[in-house]
Amino acid sequence: MSDQGDANISPRRVTVCYTLLMKIRIRYFASLREVVGQSEEIVTLHEGMTIADMRAILSTHYPRLQPILERSLCAVNHAYVTADTLLHEGDELVFIPPMGGGTLLENRLWNR
Repeated sequence: MSDQGDANISPRRVTVCYTLLMKIRIRYFASLREVVGQSEEIVTLHEGMTIADMRAILSTHYPRLQPILERSLCAVNHAYVTADTLLHEGDELVFIPPMGGGTLLENRLWNR
């Protein structure tokens, strides 16, 4: 091989793509549990997903949940949060469906 031939070899390009996944636990109560048929499940999501994203996934998977989820409060790891909250590995997500007489509580939580 000549010296010229070696000069024409270009370095290999290696493209690395990571898809980071996380697992969260979703707990279901009351009417949500009745629709889903279980009290909790572990789901695998892409990192960077929000509660709003999870609502959309659940509404697609369980269409009867959509009207309930739209009116439900959300809690992550025992703290009330908004739908734009990012989810993280190991989080426990709870949707709290509206209950009779719960209007005052809803107003207090969302109007802080």
